[in-house]
Amino acid sequence: MIEKRNPVLEKSIDFALIVMEFCELLEQNRKFVIANQLLKAGTSIGANIHESQNAESRIDFIHKMKIALKELEETKYWLILCDRAKSYPFNPALKTSVDELGLIMYKIVSTSKRNLAK
Repeated sequence: MIEKRNPVLEKSIDFALIVMEFCELLEQNRKFVIANQLLKAGTSIGANIHESQNAESRIDFIHKMKIALKELEETKYWLILCDRAKSYPFNPALKTSVDELGLIMYKIVSTSKRNLAK
């Protein structure tokens, strides 16, 4: 069986790996609380997207993707704090990556909702 390429899954894994590396940097700088929060939220995005792939229905799929979007928004919050805090490191590639992932996810949810109404 040939596995079909799923860009949002791949992008979520790539993003989680960048988050993990950045959280290690935060921990090296003794920023443990933010590192922990960011690690949980940033890796949860992909976990929820993966879970959505085995949804029981289209409504369940949309629900799981919306949970992933909530995690994405929380991740953005922690990244904003890192960006604005003078004593914290920041990786601009993370902001770019989370924004790109969010655009894809929001499009998937809106398209899925539209198709649900048909």
